[in-house]
Amino acid sequence: MTSQRDREHIFERLRSGVVPERGLEAFAVGIEKQRAEIGRLLGLAASGEGVFKFLRGGYGCGKTFMARLAVLDAQAKGFATSFVVVSDNDFHLHKFDDLYGRVVQELGTASCPRGALGDIIDRWIAKVENALIDGGADENAPDFDQNVQKRIEEDITSLTGGKAPEDLGRVLREVFKLKQAGTVREAGALMSWLSGSENVAASEKKAAGIKGEITSKDAMAYLQGILAVVKAAGYNGLVIVIDEAETILRMRGDVRGKSLNGIRQILDAAAAQKGLLWIFTGTAEFFDTRRGVAGLQPLHDRIRFQVEGGLVSMRQPQLELKPFDHERLKEVGLRLRELYPMGDPNIVAQKVTPEVIVAKVNEVTKGFGGDVGIVPRQFLRSLVNLFDVVAENPDAKLPEPPKTVVEERAAEGKKPLEYEAEPDDDKGYAVTSVEF
Repeated sequence: MTSQRDREHIFERLRSGVVPERGLEAFAVGIEKQRAEIGRLLGLAASGEGVFKFLRGGYGCGKTFMARLAVLDAQAKGFATSFVVVSDNDFHLHKFDDLYGRVVQELGTASCPRGALGDIIDRWIAKVENALIDGGADENAPDFDQNVQKRIEEDITSLTGGKAPEDLGRVLREVFKLKQAGTVREAGALMSWLSGSENVAASEKKAAGIKGEITSKDAMAYLQGILAVVKAAGYNGLVIVIDEAETILRMRGDVRGKSLNGIRQILDAAAAQKGLLWIFTGTAEFFDTRRGVAGLQPLHDRIRFQVEGGLVSMRQPQLELKPFDHERLKEVGLRLRELYPMGDPNIVAQKVTPEVIVAKVNEVTKGFGGDVGIVPRQFLRSLVNLFDVVAENPDAKLPEPPKTVVEERAAEGKKPLEYEAEPDDDKGYAVTSVEF
């Protein structure tokens, strides 16, 4: 049952052409098999495997929707999650310190949708305390807190096989100490440092026995430590989504090469990250052209999309998402009609009949030459606008919401403008090692 709060959230996001972060299962249509494959991977991660998946599809196929739904499914199954969007302005995949910072800052759980690092650490420390008490320690003894601090560092070393940076244990120990002393601001500063912030005062770092910031070279070791804490806190593992990987296509050639090599290194390390599921989303052009994945042979060989006799396995590294068709859009429209939270629902149901929804599908797709795959976002905005008009005033008519640049180009029969072609697009990339 979708709550009223989630319904309001769904429609507010759809009005802006943005994928909602909650309630997606209520109108998820035609992706049952793909959702089951993500569920299979979550099962593997929960059993201690380190796994990855690439969601492949064109514009309007629902890659971000599927990725957001995977996050919700993961949280429902006891995972912590993080949803990160690739940016060609301020976030590049080859800068692992940036990647680490984004992942940690976007940590979420079923009870804490965002900024969950502090909650996760508190849960883990509570388990450390309980383990000591169960072992016979007196929680009222003067040295109990000192024993907890010692156990924190010992557990980090044990949980990561000694691979976590020493500063991680020091910081976690100091955070506990500061919280016990009631110095919340100083504890918060160290939590910010652990989240990748470069704006922590030197005096606060010195008090914890650390110097400088988390570097690209050390970032993945810190991520391994965070993963260990997540599992020790009682979660089944961690799911990290990297959305819109095709943004790499718009970057300079050297940055593209480094970013693709960064993905390759992440995959090479995935098996050792027990309980971690990486999910990347990207267009076919990102995967299949030499400007993209196909230009870095080791990466292309690792995740190549394969078709056997016209059939595609969902268990291969790339999980294909099919474009919407008229029937699927109609079903989504009907489900959203049932979810509509505002006004008299009977008025909306009576006025926006299945026939009206089919007409809306035809009306919107007509502007794109019948290309249903490009129009889901525009269709949903238009349909929600219709719901709103009917609920507020059944006789009113409002103009259609404006098209995005991608939709405008589709209406003109053009492909989405991803990047300016360069003479060396077919040359590919050298295999290099970014700092890991």
